Amino acid sequence: MAARYSEELLEEVRSSNDIVQVVGEVVQLKRAGANYLGLCPFHNEKTASFTVTPKKQIFYCFGCHAGGNVLTFVMNYHNMSFPEAVQYLADRAGIALPKEEWSPERKSREDHREVLRKIQKTAAGYFYYMLRQPQGEAALRYLTERQLSDETIRKFGLGFAGRGGLYQYLKKKGYADQDIMESGLITYDEKRGTSEKFWNRVMFPIPDSRGRIIGFGGRVMGDGLPKYMNSPETEIFNKRRNLFGLHLARASRRPYIILCEGYMDVISLHQAGFDCAVASLGTALTEEQARLISRFTKNVRLLYDSDNAGRAAARRAEPILREAGLNSEVTDLSPYKDPDELIKAMGAEEMERRLAGSRDALLFSIDALEAEHPANDPREKTAFQTGAAELLAGVSDELLRNNYIEAVAREKRIPEDLLRREVNRCLLRGTKAENYRPPEDVSKRREPKTDGYVLSQRLMLAFLAKYPDAYEKVKGYLTPADFPDPLCHEVAEGLFDQLANGEVSEARLIGRYEDLETQQMVTEIFHTELKLTDGAELDRAFTDTALKLMEASVNESFKATADPGILQENMRKKQKIGQMKKQKTLLHLEVPQEEE
Repeated sequence: MAARYSEELLEEVRSSNDIVQVVGEVVQLKRAGANYLGLCPFHNEKTASFTVTPKKQIFYCFGCHAGGNVLTFVMNYHNMSFPEAVQYLADRAGIALPKEEWSPERKSREDHREVLRKIQKTAAGYFYYMLRQPQGEAALRYLTERQLSDETIRKFGLGFAGRGGLYQYLKKKGYADQDIMESGLITYDEKRGTSEKFWNRVMFPIPDSRGRIIGFGGRVMGDGLPKYMNSPETEIFNKRRNLFGLHLARASRRPYIILCEGYMDVISLHQAGFDCAVASLGTALTEEQARLISRFTKNVRLLYDSDNAGRAAARRAEPILREAGLNSEVTDLSPYKDPDELIKAMGAEEMERRLAGSRDALLFSIDALEAEHPANDPREKTAFQTGAAELLAGVSDELLRNNYIEAVAREKRIPEDLLRREVNRCLLRGTKAENYRPPEDVSKRREPKTDGYVLSQRLMLAFLAKYPDAYEKVKGYLTPADFPDPLCHEVAEGLFDQLANGEVSEARLIGRYEDLETQQMVTEIFHTELKLTDGAELDRAFTDTALKLMEASVNESFKATADPGILQENMRKKQKIGQMKKQKTLLHLEVPQEEE
């Protein structure tokens, strides 16, 4: 939660900047009833699905699900951190901010994170120095044989980890053992004492998007395994949320980011003048990394290896990038294995030509799918057409999906009306592109689902925020303790406090959090879909959700305590739940009139 400034100050900054005016400066908005509507600035769309609600002072896109308050919008649109967004809006409103006001806990946590960053920076300097020492001779020779210039080695801070010495160096620099252990660079066990995570490896410092070193990758010299190794997860290093090279690529003037597989690919591309290259950190592309890219560009070129594994990785990346609002294309590197090989063999001009001829990533996936199914076999041909329809059904923008259908029907010689009908059948079944994976990756299929109990908690929070009288109906039955999901519990605490005081401000609840991801998750809670809008069906849905939370809470309490008083109270609640079910009691909601 945000503790750098008081909630009162943050509320003053937020309420002094009308969200319609702030968003309207960069997005063309049109009045639509009580809301404003426009094309989303965070993903490519032809039909407006981006809404701004003046009464609640929030925005939400029903296409890419970006949402939040005015601070969230400024952070997202201008690529700002939370403090930068607060300062930007304070300046806009003429509010003078005091010096930072951190709680003792927050200050202690930030101080510790800063110490960890300093340790990484100190270690990077040590590794860089060791590269030029006698024991780093083989590592330096490896880098020069890879045709890396001294300037490139210096630019990326490449170094060498020998067989010991880092721990003593960090101790001499005054760092405490506990901090050194938590840096991920040194491990300890009772038998062997301290040992270094990296040894006999070429070292690649990994900066965050702001250029602060947060971890390392190491490439072994010789035949040892694993060939590549990353720092373990620490308080400042998370592989899923960072990209190698992004601190440089974010400043590129190119209209896209190049996404490739390895450190050397990124370094080779930068050296050849392609300063927009990044790579994931030893993992498949994650949703978090795709959202991170979307803060800096809307266009991605996939330069994955040209072997089967690389092509499959490109196919898996396409729906992830699309869900993040990114336009992606795949660049053909064949017959060369990776970008580094192509550049060494053909030079930067050929790479420019290959980039210019990149293939739309979804059409690339359909090409690859076609190659897996021989066209001379009717069943295989049908399997290809069905698979293509499933991929097309994953495109949420209707106009874009229609254009893809036309293109695929034309290129693959499929009757357009038949393809369209199959796509519509997939849509009716709820088929999405992310449910389809190349055959070689079936064992790793991602199937994100929202737990039913968590969904009930989100639904109740949405009911409480949307319907003014909902709180009065359930306050005798539910408390924040009945929302055990961590984020739902935090939101419930804030919402129940507001409801008890007779005023709901979703924007203020969102503003309690500094990071964009949590702000968006809270916004999505308030936009949990309530398909029923009036009458007895709405009352039944509200009542069923309340009963489900009450029953689950009582059952958990029975398991957690043997206190006679609590058990007796639980029995009373269970009897009440049973009685409400038996009598088919309905908690009636008054549907608020929509403003014109």
